[in-house]
Amino acid sequence: MTVAAFVETLLAAVGALLTPAPAPVPSVPALTPEEKAALVVVSGLPAPRGVAGVLVQDWSRNMRRPRGALVFVDQEGAGANALSDLPPLVAASDYDSRREAYQAGRETGTALRRHGVHIDLAPVLDGATGPLGSRHFRDGSLGIAFARGLAAGGAGACAKHFPGLASAPVSTDNRPRVHARVRDDELAVFRAGIAAGVPCVMLSHALYPGFRNERAVVSPTAYRLLRDTGFRGIAITDSLSIVRGPWPPRWARQAIRAGADLVLFTSAHDARRAIRALLPLARAGVLDRHVARVVRFRAAFGLTTG
Repeated sequence: MTVAAFVETLLAAVGALLTPAPAPVPSVPALTPEEKAALVVVSGLPAPRGVAGVLVQDWSRNMRRPRGALVFVDQEGAGANALSDLPPLVAASDYDSRREAYQAGRETGTALRRHGVHIDLAPVLDGATGPLGSRHFRDGSLGIAFARGLAAGGAGACAKHFPGLASAPVSTDNRPRVHARVRDDELAVFRAGIAAGVPCVMLSHALYPGFRNERAVVSPTAYRLLRDTGFRGIAITDSLSIVRGPWPPRWARQAIRAGADLVLFTSAHDARRAIRALLPLARAGVLDRHVARVVRFRAAFGLTTG
Protein backbone atom coordinates (compact mmCIF):
# COMPACT_ATOMS: atom_id res chain seq x y z
CA MET A 1 0.00 0.00 0.00
CA THR A 2 1.35 3.47 -0.87
CA VAL A 3 1.77 6.14 1.81
CA ALA A 4 -1.04 8.17 0.25
CA ALA A 5 -3.38 5.18 0.22
CA PHE A 6 -2.52 4.37 3.82
CA VAL A 7 -3.21 7.95 4.96
CA GLU A 8 -6.54 7.91 3.12
CA THR A 9 -7.48 4.62 4.80
CA LEU A 10 -6.40 5.88 8.22
CA LEU A 11 -8.35 9.12 7.94
CA ALA A 12 -11.46 7.24 6.80
CA ALA A 13 -11.16 4.85 9.74
CA VAL A 14 -10.64 7.72 12.18
CA GLY A 15 -13.70 9.42 10.74
CA ALA A 16 -15.70 6.28 11.40
CA LEU A 17 -14.27 6.15 14.93
CA LEU A 18 -15.53 9.67 15.63
CA THR A 19 -19.06 8.64 14.65
CA PRO A 20 -21.08 6.88 17.37
CA ALA A 21 -21.36 3.18 16.59
CA PRO A 22 -24.90 1.82 16.33
CA ALA A 23 -23.93 -1.43 18.06
CA PRO A 24 -20.98 -3.05 19.83
CA VAL A 25 -18.26 -4.63 17.73
CA PRO A 26 -19.44 -8.23 17.14
CA SER A 27 -16.14 -9.80 18.25
CA VAL A 28 -16.27 -8.27 21.76
CA PRO A 29 -18.70 -10.78 23.32
CA ALA A 30 -16.51 -13.64 22.08
CA LEU A 31 -13.48 -12.42 24.04
CA THR A 32 -12.63 -13.93 27.40
CA PRO A 33 -12.60 -11.71 30.52
CA GLU A 34 -8.80 -11.94 30.54
CA GLU A 35 -8.64 -10.75 26.92
CA LYS A 36 -11.00 -7.87 27.63
CA ALA A 37 -9.03 -6.77 30.69
CA ALA A 38 -5.78 -6.76 28.69
CA LEU A 39 -7.41 -4.81 25.82
CA VAL A 40 -7.91 -1.71 27.95
CA VAL A 41 -4.25 -1.61 29.06
CA VAL A 42 -1.20 0.05 27.51
CA SER A 43 2.03 -1.17 29.10
CA GLY A 44 5.68 -0.38 29.21
CA LEU A 45 8.02 -3.09 27.95
CA PRO A 46 8.37 -6.03 28.43
CA ALA A 47 4.59 -6.06 28.23
CA PRO A 48 2.06 -8.68 29.31
CA ARG A 49 0.48 -10.74 26.55
CA GLY A 50 -2.65 -9.41 24.89
CA VAL A 51 -2.41 -5.75 25.90
CA ALA A 52 -4.00 -3.20 23.59
CA GLY A 53 -0.73 -1.37 23.20
CA VAL A 54 2.79 -0.74 24.44
CA LEU A 55 4.66 2.40 25.40
CA VAL A 56 8.13 2.55 23.85
CA GLN A 57 10.86 4.66 25.40
CA ASP A 58 14.41 5.31 24.25
CA TRP A 59 15.84 2.59 26.48
CA SER A 60 13.25 0.04 25.34
CA ARG A 61 13.10 0.84 21.63
CA ASN A 62 14.89 -2.37 20.64
CA MET A 63 12.97 -4.65 22.97
CA ARG A 64 10.51 -7.17 21.58
CA ARG A 65 6.99 -5.81 21.19
CA PRO A 66 3.97 -8.11 21.49
CA ARG A 67 2.61 -9.04 18.11
CA GLY A 68 -0.45 -7.01 17.17
CA ALA A 69 0.03 -4.32 19.84
CA LEU A 70 -0.50 -0.65 19.14
CA VAL A 71 2.79 1.17 19.68
CA PHE A 72 2.72 4.49 21.56
CA VAL A 73 5.56 6.94 22.07
CA ASP A 74 6.03 10.41 23.59
CA GLN A 75 7.47 12.41 20.69
CA GLU A 76 6.63 16.04 21.47
CA GLY A 77 9.68 17.94 20.27
CA ALA A 78 13.37 18.54 20.95
CA GLY A 79 14.04 17.94 24.63
CA ALA A 80 10.86 15.91 25.01
CA ASN A 81 11.34 13.10 22.50
CA ALA A 82 11.38 9.50 23.67
CA LEU A 83 13.18 8.56 20.45
CA SER A 84 15.81 11.26 20.54
CA ASP A 85 17.17 10.70 17.02
CA LEU A 86 13.80 11.15 15.32
CA PRO A 87 11.83 14.32 14.55
CA PRO A 88 10.47 16.75 15.56
CA LEU A 89 13.86 18.40 15.78
CA VAL A 90 12.70 21.62 17.45
CA ALA A 91 10.74 22.21 20.64
CA ALA A 92 6.99 22.78 20.47
CA SER A 93 7.45 26.33 21.79
CA ASP A 94 9.68 27.26 18.81
CA TYR A 95 7.07 27.02 16.03
CA ASP A 96 6.01 30.32 14.52
CA SER A 97 3.43 29.23 11.95
CA ARG A 98 0.81 26.55 11.38
CA ARG A 99 2.54 25.57 8.17
CA GLU A 100 5.80 24.96 10.04
CA ALA A 101 4.03 22.96 12.76
CA TYR A 102 2.09 20.91 10.19
CA GLN A 103 5.25 20.04 8.27
CA ALA A 104 7.03 19.01 11.47
CA GLY A 105 4.07 16.82 12.40
CA ARG A 106 4.07 15.21 8.98
CA GLU A 107 7.80 14.47 9.14
CA THR A 108 7.34 13.06 12.63
CA GLY A 109 4.42 10.85 11.62
CA THR A 110 6.35 9.47 8.66
CA ALA A 111 9.44 8.73 10.78
CA LEU A 112 7.42 7.11 13.54
CA ARG A 113 5.58 4.79 11.18
CA ARG A 114 8.89 3.73 9.63
CA HIS A 115 9.94 2.70 13.15
CA GLY A 116 6.73 0.79 13.82
CA VAL A 117 5.04 3.44 15.96
CA HIS A 118 1.29 4.02 15.54
CA ILE A 119 0.44 6.75 18.06
CA ASP A 120 2.33 9.86 19.15
CA LEU A 121 1.28 10.97 22.64
CA ALA A 122 1.32 14.55 21.40
CA PRO A 123 0.56 17.39 20.92
CA VAL A 124 0.43 19.12 24.28
CA LEU A 125 -2.63 21.39 23.99
CA ASP A 126 -2.32 22.87 27.48
CA GLY A 127 -2.13 26.65 27.56
CA ALA A 128 1.23 28.27 26.89
CA THR A 129 1.45 29.68 30.44
CA GLY A 130 1.64 26.19 31.93
CA PRO A 131 4.55 24.53 33.75
CA LEU A 132 5.82 22.36 30.88
CA GLY A 133 8.16 24.97 29.42
CA SER A 134 9.21 24.27 25.84
CA ARG A 135 6.65 21.44 25.58
CA HIS A 136 3.92 24.10 25.22
CA PHE A 137 3.00 25.56 21.83
CA ARG A 138 2.76 29.34 21.70
CA ASP A 139 -0.79 28.98 20.43
CA GLY A 140 -3.18 26.04 20.46
CA SER A 141 -3.70 26.27 16.69
CA LEU A 142 -0.04 25.32 16.21
CA GLY A 143 -0.57 22.14 18.23
CA ILE A 144 -3.62 21.27 16.16
CA ALA A 145 -1.63 21.84 12.97
CA PHE A 146 1.04 19.46 14.33
CA ALA A 147 -1.68 16.85 14.97
CA ARG A 148 -2.95 17.19 11.39
CA GLY A 149 0.59 16.71 10.17
CA LEU A 150 0.98 13.53 12.21
CA ALA A 151 -2.12 12.09 10.52
CA ALA A 152 -0.81 13.06 7.09
CA GLY A 153 2.41 11.22 7.94
CA GLY A 154 0.47 8.10 8.89
CA ALA A 155 0.54 8.33 12.70
CA GLY A 156 -2.26 9.07 15.13
CA ALA A 157 -2.14 12.07 17.48
CA CYS A 158 -3.13 11.96 21.14
CA ALA A 159 -3.81 15.44 22.52
CA LYS A 160 -2.98 16.08 26.16
CA HIS A 161 -3.46 16.83 29.08
CA PHE A 162 -7.25 17.31 29.23
CA PRO A 163 -8.76 19.54 30.59
CA GLY A 164 -5.49 21.50 30.72
CA LEU A 165 -2.46 22.24 32.90
CA ALA A 166 -1.95 25.96 32.24
CA SER A 167 -2.96 26.85 35.82
CA ALA A 168 -0.82 24.15 37.47
CA PRO A 169 2.22 25.40 39.44
CA VAL A 170 4.41 22.43 38.42
CA SER A 171 4.23 19.49 36.05
CA THR A 172 2.45 16.36 37.24
CA ASP A 173 5.60 14.53 36.12
CA ASN A 174 7.48 16.22 38.95
CA ARG A 175 5.02 16.06 41.85
CA PRO A 176 2.45 13.36 42.70
CA ARG A 177 -0.22 15.85 43.78
CA VAL A 178 -0.71 18.96 41.65
CA HIS A 179 -3.78 21.21 41.70
CA ALA A 180 -5.11 23.03 38.63
CA ARG A 181 -8.26 24.76 37.43
CA VAL A 182 -10.49 24.12 34.43
CA ARG A 183 -10.09 27.11 32.11
CA ASP A 184 -12.41 27.99 29.25
CA ASP A 185 -9.54 28.99 26.96
CA GLU A 186 -7.90 25.57 27.31
CA LEU A 187 -11.19 23.74 26.80
CA ALA A 188 -11.69 25.74 23.60
CA VAL A 189 -8.37 24.48 22.22
CA PHE A 190 -9.25 20.86 23.02
CA ARG A 191 -12.65 21.33 21.34
CA ALA A 192 -10.91 22.69 18.26
CA GLY A 193 -8.55 19.72 18.21
CA ILE A 194 -11.44 17.30 18.53
CA ALA A 195 -13.31 19.08 15.73
CA ALA A 196 -10.16 18.71 13.62
CA GLY A 197 -10.29 14.93 14.07
CA VAL A 198 -7.83 14.17 16.86
CA PRO A 199 -8.64 10.49 17.59
CA CYS A 200 -7.14 10.21 21.07
CA VAL A 201 -7.13 12.44 24.18
CA MET A 202 -5.03 11.92 27.30
CA LEU A 203 -6.44 13.02 30.65
CA SER A 204 -4.43 14.87 33.24
CA HIS A 205 -3.17 13.70 36.63
CA ALA A 206 -3.87 17.12 38.18
CA LEU A 207 -6.62 17.55 40.80
CA TYR A 208 -9.39 20.02 39.90
CA PRO A 209 -11.87 21.74 42.26
CA GLY A 210 -14.65 21.28 39.70
CA PHE A 211 -14.05 17.53 39.85
CA ARG A 212 -14.45 17.36 43.65
CA ASN A 213 -10.66 17.71 43.85
CA GLU A 214 -10.25 14.37 42.11
CA ARG A 215 -7.56 13.64 39.55
CA ALA A 216 -8.96 14.09 36.05
CA VAL A 217 -7.79 10.56 35.17
CA VAL A 218 -10.23 9.04 37.70
CA SER A 219 -13.00 11.66 37.64
CA PRO A 220 -16.36 10.82 36.01
CA THR A 221 -16.93 14.57 35.67
CA ALA A 222 -13.77 14.93 33.58
CA TYR A 223 -14.81 12.19 31.15
CA ARG A 224 -18.34 13.61 30.87
CA LEU A 225 -16.83 17.00 30.09
CA LEU A 226 -14.67 15.40 27.41
CA ARG A 227 -17.57 13.51 25.83
CA ASP A 228 -19.75 16.63 25.97
CA THR A 229 -17.39 18.19 23.41
CA GLY A 230 -18.60 15.59 20.91
CA PHE A 231 -15.47 13.48 21.25
CA ARG A 232 -16.04 9.84 20.23
CA GLY A 233 -12.44 8.71 20.12
CA ILE A 234 -10.14 7.04 22.64
CA ALA A 235 -9.78 8.50 26.14
CA ILE A 236 -6.51 7.40 27.73
CA THR A 237 -5.08 8.15 31.15
CA ASP A 238 -1.72 9.69 31.78
CA SER A 239 0.62 7.07 33.20
CA LEU A 240 -0.81 5.51 36.35
CA SER A 241 2.68 4.38 37.36
CA ILE A 242 3.56 7.76 38.88
CA VAL A 243 3.57 6.26 42.40
CA ARG A 244 4.23 2.82 43.82
CA GLY A 245 2.12 0.63 46.06
CA PRO A 246 -1.59 -0.17 45.70
CA TRP A 247 -2.48 2.92 43.70
CA PRO A 248 -1.78 1.91 40.07
CA PRO A 249 -4.27 -1.03 39.96
CA ARG A 250 -6.74 0.87 42.15
CA TRP A 251 -6.60 3.87 39.83
CA ALA A 252 -7.05 1.56 36.84
CA ARG A 253 -10.40 0.36 38.18
CA GLN A 254 -11.46 3.91 39.07
CA ALA A 255 -10.41 5.29 35.68
CA ILE A 256 -12.32 2.66 33.72
CA ARG A 257 -15.43 3.17 35.84
CA ALA A 258 -15.06 6.92 35.34
CA GLY A 259 -14.91 6.61 31.54
CA ALA A 260 -11.35 5.83 30.40
CA ASP A 261 -10.98 3.53 27.40
CA LEU A 262 -7.28 2.84 27.97
CA VAL A 263 -5.21 2.91 31.14
CA LEU A 264 -1.52 3.64 30.61
CA PHE A 265 1.42 2.29 32.62
CA THR A 266 5.12 2.89 32.15
CA SER A 267 5.68 -0.13 34.41
CA ALA A 268 4.95 -3.59 32.99
CA HIS A 269 4.63 -4.86 36.57
CA ASP A 270 1.84 -2.34 37.22
CA ALA A 271 0.18 -3.33 33.94
CA ARG A 272 0.04 -6.98 35.02
CA ARG A 273 -1.44 -5.99 38.37
CA ALA A 274 -4.01 -3.80 36.63
CA ILE A 275 -5.14 -6.60 34.32
CA ARG A 276 -5.81 -8.81 37.35
CA ALA A 277 -7.63 -5.96 39.09
CA LEU A 278 -9.83 -5.35 36.04
CA LEU A 279 -11.00 -8.97 35.69
CA PRO A 280 -14.10 -8.50 37.90
CA LEU A 281 -15.16 -5.54 35.73
CA ALA A 282 -14.59 -7.61 32.60
CA ARG A 283 -16.76 -10.44 33.93
CA ALA A 284 -19.50 -7.95 34.80
CA GLY A 285 -19.52 -6.47 31.28
CA VAL A 286 -18.27 -3.07 32.46
CA LEU A 287 -15.39 -3.09 29.98
CA ASP A 288 -17.39 -3.95 26.87
CA ARG A 289 -18.07 -0.44 25.55
CA HIS A 290 -14.42 0.50 26.10
CA VAL A 291 -13.15 -2.66 24.45
CA ALA A 292 -15.43 -2.00 21.47
CA ARG A 293 -13.96 1.47 21.06
CA VAL A 294 -10.41 0.13 21.40
CA VAL A 295 -11.10 -2.58 18.80
CA ARG A 296 -12.26 0.07 16.31
CA PHE A 297 -9.22 2.22 17.08
CA ARG A 298 -6.85 -0.69 16.53
CA ALA A 299 -8.60 -1.55 13.27
CA ALA A 300 -7.80 1.96 11.99
CA PHE A 301 -4.16 0.88 12.04
CA GLY A 302 -4.80 -2.52 10.49
CA LEU A 303 -4.62 -4.48 13.74
CA THR A 304 -7.08 -7.30 14.36
CA THR A 305 -8.36 -8.51 17.71
CA GLY A 306 -9.19 -12.01 18.83
